[in-house]
Amino acid sequence: MNLELLESFGQNYPEDFDGTLDCISIAITCAFNRQGTLLAVGCNDGRIVIWDFLTRGIAKIISAHVHPVCSLSWSRNGKKLLSAATDNTASIWDIVTAECDKSFRFPSPILKVQFHPRDSKQFLVCPMKHPAVLMNISGDHRVVPLDDDSDLNIVASYDRRGKHIYTGNAKGRILVFTSTDLELKASFRVTTGTLNTTAIKSIEFARRGDCFLVNSADRIIRVYESGEVLACSKDGEPEPIQKLQDLVNKLLWKKCCFSGDGEFIVAGSARQHSLYIWEKSVGNLVKILHGTKGELLLDVVWHPVRPIIASISSGLVSIWAQNQVENWSAFAPDFKELDENVEYEERESEFDIEDEDKEKEETKGMEEEDSEVDVTTIEPIQAFVSSDEDEEDQDAVLYLPVSPDIEEPEESAWAIPPEVTEDTQTQEKKRSQPHTDNTPSPKKKKVKTYEVDLPDAPLDEIHPLLNVKKPNEKGQKKSSRPKQAKSSKPDKSKSKGRLDDMYGAASFSWS
Repeated sequence: MNLELLESFGQNYPEDFDGTLDCISIAITCAFNRQGTLLAVGCNDGRIVIWDFLTRGIAKIISAHVHPVCSLSWSRNGKKLLSAATDNTASIWDIVTAECDKSFRFPSPILKVQFHPRDSKQFLVCPMKHPAVLMNISGDHRVVPLDDDSDLNIVASYDRRGKHIYTGNAKGRILVFTSTDLELKASFRVTTGTLNTTAIKSIEFARRGDCFLVNSADRIIRVYESGEVLACSKDGEPEPIQKLQDLVNKLLWKKCCFSGDGEFIVAGSARQHSLYIWEKSVGNLVKILHGTKGELLLDVVWHPVRPIIASISSGLVSIWAQNQVENWSAFAPDFKELDENVEYEERESEFDIEDEDKEKEETKGMEEEDSEVDVTTIEPIQAFVSSDEDEEDQDAVLYLPVSPDIEEPEESAWAIPPEVTEDTQTQEKKRSQPHTDNTPSPKKKKVKTYEVDLPDAPLDEIHPLLNVKKPNEKGQKKSSRPKQAKSSKPDKSKSKGRLDDMYGAASFSWS
């Protein structure tokens, strides 16, 4: 993929709808890998569908969990995928082999998981009504400290390089800790202009630059610079560089994120399938993308290197991209498009073997022919390299191998000869016989599950995806706890169409 040829000289935000990705199951959350070549989609039946984003085809399906997948995070090299489900478990998956490396069980529901941006052996977990937990793949964990407010509704996120952990609570307090020793470096409070505080819903960092945004319950998206926040130290009062909101409809934002270059911010409405795009430097609203009426948004992600947005609603992944207009002037600087045929006037000596008009220019350019051209050095693509790196990650997984489906192999050119198939049949018979020796039979790799002990974690909480209270016929409220699942797969006919908000308004009916 030559990113230089994909450069659009002008706007770098999507404008129109560009199709959907149907995962068969109901999609809930999605995440791009670092290069943007693979898109992982978590579904309500516990499966993870990995799409090859360049070909828009399914590269792999992982039967990850039994319950709905609520959060996904890629490792830096793209070899591992971290997933969390509504049954209080988090698992690390090998993308190439589709096998689970390790699994972690928590006492309370998990709202978000995030790999360390530079170290794939560490990840951050945000349990429900509990402080954030810094996990290691060996099973060790550390609890991120709380503020004096001791509010347990915590959202947390790594910064761009993983040096700090930013946490926010329901009282508008944001704390900054070092990720190595969890030392408090800075803190401030988000206020609504007066002394009133507002709850922090999410904290998102840009891939480029030092900016991060804070989505709060007062319907305002605030953009801060991490350098200024750290300079203000504890109990500081940093001013946001931008305040973004919908002044007309006063929309509450479901999910917000930066563009790949950090120049734009997209926010999805919590009431409908609408995407608002702002320019970060100016703060003006540049585009509103409207989906189907009546649909509710669940997740929004921006492609890491291209002006493409993926949003999830009604179980489908919608793709938003730019209008592809043929720009023929990009092939040659002096190329001009003509609306109609024009008679061409030939210049004197234009098609002569020796151009008499260019004798002086040729004599001047003789000395420049001795310059050497380097054709062996491969320059790294700047979109894939951070500012503190010189080369690309050579071990990164960009694509997944897909084996072709052969319906009738005996009719193909590479069919197995009959004498070979007879040998294989005898071998299969031997394998089916009971083992008389002590050789162990081949079994599936056993996954080690770590029980994470959090003494102060609430044990009776239900994940927001499942916590929906609906009044019955008598006007009384039913219990929000879902029924015991009789099978591992949910009933799609009952669950589809009843997807509401992710935190407190999405329901799944189990058969």
